[in-house]
Amino acid sequence: MTDMLRVIANDGHADPATDPKLSKDEALALYRFMVLERTLDTRMLSLQRQGRIGFYGPSLGQEAAIVGAAFAMEPRDWIFPQYREPGAALVRGMPLSHLVAQFFGNALDPIQGRQMPCHYAYRAGNFMSISSVVGSQIPLAVGAAWAATIRKDPVACLVYFGDGGTSTADFHVGMNFAGVFHAPVVFLCNNNQWAISLPVARQTASETIAQKAAAYGFDGVRVDGMDALAVVAAVRDAQRKARAGGGPTLVEAVTYRLGPHSSSDDPTRYRDEKEVEAWRRHDPIDLLRTHLVAKGFWDPAAEERVETQHQTCARIVHGNGGDSPGVAHELAVVVDGSGYAARLCVLPTFGCALWEPK
Repeated sequence: MTDMLRVIANDGHADPATDPKLSKDEALALYRFMVLERTLDTRMLSLQRQGRIGFYGPSLGQEAAIVGAAFAMEPRDWIFPQYREPGAALVRGMPLSHLVAQFFGNALDPIQGRQMPCHYAYRAGNFMSISSVVGSQIPLAVGAAWAATIRKDPVACLVYFGDGGTSTADFHVGMNFAGVFHAPVVFLCNNNQWAISLPVARQTASETIAQKAAAYGFDGVRVDGMDALAVVAAVRDAQRKARAGGGPTLVEAVTYRLGPHSSSDDPTRYRDEKEVEAWRRHDPIDLLRTHLVAKGFWDPAAEERVETQHQTCARIVHGNGGDSPGVAHELAVVVDGSGYAARLCVLPTFGCALWEPK
């Protein structure tokens, strides 16, 4: 069970037995999304330090697990993110400008300020909202998958969570229900070794997280989370199995959080920099690029597209300060499909808001 699925060797060549065999266009797109996520992370964390946005949850070092998993799903499948999945939202087609506007909380934010910072959602891409409550997305994903089964809707649900999420009651509830009812769910545990300041060794006595699946009656797979192709291969197999009626799979992506847990965290207070440097030598973006070169996919045109993307990201981020939603948005009317209307009432005294019938 300690064995990990790997595809890319250190020299960049792929194991033919496990290679998901992406086309050149697919492999380059996977790389570009990973680079875009890192570029976005770097710029948004910098803006938070400048006081231009209030909060950010970076994903440095985890791009392969995040982007690779979303890349393996089909457009009609549903994604339930954890905490740091902007790369997955971008894979699902969320415009970068909308994502950045949500971080700023400005008038361009499609959610119009009705969500916490860094809690984005994208309905058109079947991408559910981020949740601050650890593990709460797990039973929601299972419920959506079970509802799809009842409706005979051939979709699967991908749900992200961290190693810390496996200690929650929601993890047990979701895993148990999915196992009993064979719900079409792919559980993606992004084991980045640290739940804020708590190391994974203090999170569980199990040798691996993947082996926990056996107690719930379904398969668990352990994959090198720094290897994007390995993540794609594992999640794609799990997705196809789920949609074929084979039930859920738990995929443990063994990766590392190279940066802070969030913009509010200082990891130098609880972990050794030598550990960080050791993992940094296995950078997922560097590994995938080595593969692209070995495969003959990397050329000047590919380099130019990445550079253009980098410049576009910079332009969108630094041109998206925008205006605040304004007072007009403090009193808004929301009408649902049945014609029910509610008015948002701002209560300055208590610093909160509530909904009441119109």
